[in-house]
Parts: sequence; structure tokens; C-alpha cells
Amino acid sequence: MSFLFFVISISAFGQNSWIQCDSVNGPGKSSACVFTLNDDAYLLTGLDEFGFKRSMYSYDIGQDDWDDEESLGGIAGDGLNRGSAIAFNAGGYGFCGLGTGSVDYFQDLWKYDPVSNAWTQVADFEGEARREAVAFVIDGIAYVGTGQAASGLMNDFYSYDQATNTWTAVQSFPGTARRDAVGFAMGGQGYVGTGADASSYTNDFWCYYPLTDSWVQKSDFPGTPRHGAVGFGLFPTAFIALGEDNTFTYKKDTWEYNFFSDTWTQRANFPGPGRCQAIAVVVQGRAFVGTGYNGDLFDDFYEYLPLLSVDSELKLEANLFPNPASESFKISLNDASDLISMAVFSSDGRNVTDKFRFEKTASNQFTCSFSEIEKGHYFVVLTNGSNSHSCSVLIQ
Repeated sequence: MSFLFFVISISAFGQNSWIQCDSVNGPGKSSACVFTLNDDAYLLTGLDEFGFKRSMYSYDIGQDDWDDEESLGGIAGDGLNRGSAIAFNAGGYGFCGLGTGSVDYFQDLWKYDPVSNAWTQVADFEGEARREAVAFVIDGIAYVGTGQAASGLMNDFYSYDQATNTWTAVQSFPGTARRDAVGFAMGGQGYVGTGADASSYTNDFWCYYPLTDSWVQKSDFPGTPRHGAVGFGLFPTAFIALGEDNTFTYKKDTWEYNFFSDTWTQRANFPGPGRCQAIAVVVQGRAFVGTGYNGDLFDDFYEYLPLLSVDSELKLEANLFPNPASESFKISLNDASDLISMAVFSSDGRNVTDKFRFEKTASNQFTCSFSEIEKGHYFVVLTNGSNSHSCSVLIQ
């Protein structure tokens, strides 16, 4: 059985819609943080009408329901109330640290064990205490940087290895020092963009490559420059939405970034009121956005349903077969004369080309063989001149 794939710079059509979910427990809040564990989302800390909080709630996406959980620091956590903190998961634990609250700038880091339902303080952040930093995790290593410290805006970055409970300085963020940016992982890399620097709001967008400890600037975010936006990755796409822009307008626009083509496309607006300092989280490959501030505080929570298929704006035609494939597949092209390279990416964005062997078996046909590869969906990326195009294959 074969399928015809039109190989494109993945632009898409499909759902592109939002659905409202169960509201977050407690009063409306902004400047909260969120991590995932055991296929649940954990939202914690933040600022409500009564002040900074350390409470935590878990969201079960199957039941669309929030439950109360152990507050940051547990029964000994007095004074740990905060907002504008960072959170991430690594090694089966949740982590929360930094931020502002009972002190101007926190430097601490706390680990949550879901089995014992207990918090433990771990190694302090290596850099200067700060708020409004960004954090993302790649291969179990957390990366934390930027933010507002007592000495000013920061662009330094550090990695945290939970297995050894140690921090290590890595390459500093090359954009302007800033606070309140977005930071997330997608495709085995980290992304940082937007935020407020010393003179303005920003719209630049950067990618961090952990294997080379280097940053590369990508296409600027095309929405208005802003701070307090949210960002999340759903490979091969990522999204930035919401925030307060340089006209002091609370935004509700949503923009999709394409991993392969380094391009942006505007998508369906967030359905709630525009806002900043919301949270975004991806659980089981599903994206959720909620809470935030625009003069009012919000407890609403929505799921974004991304586009599911691709347009047929053709540059190359590729007939990939068989699909699904078990040991090999073939790619027949309408024109292979200017084809420069082929690469294969897993569904989480890992470049796994070295696990595949391409052989040209006809003038416009290639055979790709593989072994000992995990089952799942893969993207075959064809580079043609200055353009990169992709088609997918299911390996089973």
C-alpha cells in the first residue's frame, strides 16, 4: 500500500481551534509556573488577589479535573510563597525555584517527589538570584537563564543535572539581557524569544543546541514585540501566544513556528481575554494554556488543538512507499536533479539519520533501509536548493 506525499515546508490545515477545560482550583492568578509528571500537569505558586502563593494543583487530562497537591516546601514551606518562578521536570521529579515573593529574588531550587508527595530543597541556582527567568529540559538536563536580578537584567545560562544535583555554566544567551521571555524545548533543542530588555519589548527568537553549547538566531517572531507571552513545542511545530505588547495591549494572538522551514504562520486566536503572565504546558502531546493577568486575574484553562495535516503547495512530489514500513521504504521524486540531502527526524525532533541508509536505486528513486529503530512516526526531510521539505512515514 502506498501514499502520495506532497513534500512541503510544513504549513497545515485541520483543527486549529481551542476548547475550554476545567478551571484551575483556587482564585485567578498570574505569574504561576508549571511542570509535568506521570502524564499530569502541576501548576504552582503565582500571584492572586491576596498575594504570592506556594499552593500546587494537579490536572488530570483524562478526567479534565484539578486536584489540590502538597504546597511548595510542604509543611515547612512558610516563606516560600512566590511568583515569576521557574519549573521543570527531570528524572521523574518536579522542580520549582527562583522567582520573587517574600524576598525580592529567590535563588533556591526545590524537588518534588510524587511517590512520597514530599518537597526537598536541592542545590541553589548557580547564577544570581532572579525572577522572570526561562527554563527548558533536553535529555533530562534542565537549562535556566535570563531574568531580572538585583544587579539588572541577565543573559547568563546554566544547566542543572538532577542526577548529580549540580549546576554548570553554559553559553550565555546571545540576545539582549531580558526578563519575562518565553523558553521551551522542541526537537532536541531549546528556544528562547520575546521578553523585555532594558529599552523595549523584543521579538527575536533563538535556538540553543546542547550538543555544541551554541545558539543560533532564527526567524523573528512576527507578532508585535512583547513580554509575558507563553510558548510551547509540539514537534515539528512550536507556538507563541498571548503577552503584553509594545502598545501596552494584552494580546490573544497565536503564532506557529515550523521547525523545518524556520517560518511563522498565524493561527486561531486564544478564545479567552488577552493577557500576560499565563502558563502553557504540554501533556501527552496535548497543549494547554491558562491563568494570567490583564487587570483581572484568570483561572480559565484551554486546550489548543493544532493542525493535523499539510497543505499541497507543491515544489516536489514524493511517492513514499510502503507506508507503514517495517524494514525499508522507497522515495520516488518527480525531479531529483537539485536534491542536496536527505535527513530523518523522530517525532520528538531527534536527528536519527545515522540509523538509516539511503541508496539511489534509480534516477529519481531512493531506497531507505533501517534496523533496530523504534516504532513510530518519522519525518524524512529533503533539502532542495535553499528549501527544506518534509514527508512522514510510520515505521512498525
